[in-house]
Amino acid sequence: MSVEPYGADEESAAVLRTVGRVIKMCRERAGLTQAALGAQIGYSEEQVSSVERGRRAPMEEFLDAADRALEANGLISALKGDVEKARFPKKVRDLAKLEAQAVEICAYDNSVVNGLLQTEEYLRAVFGSRRPAFSEDEVDQLVAARLARQRIVECTPPCPAFSFVHDEAALRRRVGGKMVLRRQLERLLDVGQRRNVEIQVLPLDREDNAGLGGPFHLLRLREGSTVAHNEVQRTSRLISERKEIQILELRYGVIRSQALPPRESLAFIEKILGET
Repeated sequence: MSVEPYGADEESAAVLRTVGRVIKMCRERAGLTQAALGAQIGYSEEQVSSVERGRRAPMEEFLDAADRALEANGLISALKGDVEKARFPKKVRDLAKLEAQAVEICAYDNSVVNGLLQTEEYLRAVFGSRRPAFSEDEVDQLVAARLARQRIVECTPPCPAFSFVHDEAALRRRVGGKMVLRRQLERLLDVGQRRNVEIQVLPLDREDNAGLGGPFHLLRLREGSTVAHNEVQRTSRLISERKEIQILELRYGVIRSQALPPRESLAFIEKILGET
C-alpha cells in the first residue's frame, strides 16, 4: 500500500490542525511558551511547534502530559481517539472501516503472511524490505496502522469469521531472519486455534494453484454485499463491481479446495516450524 505522510489527506490534516489549535489555546491560556511546555512534558520546542501547526500527529503520552501540564481537565486527552485515526493513511482507514463492517473476511496470500496475522517484528521486516526505502517515521506509521487493524482478529464475540489461505512459499520465506519467522509461525499456530479462524496451507507440490494471479481479500459485509481488496506493488484497490467479485469468489473457493484442510494445515505449519 502506498504511503501517505501524516496529514497527507485533507481529512487527517483537518483533524491534526484542530488538535494543534486546541493545544495552542490551552498553552496560551496557561501563559506558557512552546519551549516552556516542552520542558515540562519532556519534548522539544520544535516538537511542540510541529504539533500545534498540525504537522505532527502527537502520541498519546504527549496528549496526556500536555493535559496535565496545562490543567485542561481532560480536554486534550479526549482527543486521543481522533488523533489515532488521523495518524493512519486514508487507504488504511477506509479498509479498517470495511473490516469493522464485515461478518466474514477471506484472504489468499502467496508472498508473505497475511497482514492481519503478522507479528510486529515480522511486519517491520516486511516494510523494511521496501525499495526505495521508507523513512523510520513512515515505517512507524505503517506498523501502528497494521497493528490497529489487527484488533479485529483479537476481538471478543461477535467477531467476523476469518478464512486465511497461505501458499507454502509465504510460510517458508525467511522475512526478518530465522527467529522472526519462527515466532511468526508460532503466532499462526496460536491464532489458528480460535473458533472463528481457519488457516489453510496450499502446498508447493500441488500441480494446480488457482491463486497464481496474486493475493486478494474478500469482505462479506453485514448488509449483504461483498467487496474485495487487491494490493500489488504500489497499487491498492477496493473492488465492488459485481462481476469482478463473482470471479474472485469463484477463485477463492477453488483455492480453498486445493489447499490442505485447516487441521492438516496447522500440522503442516508445525512441520515447517520444526524445519526452520
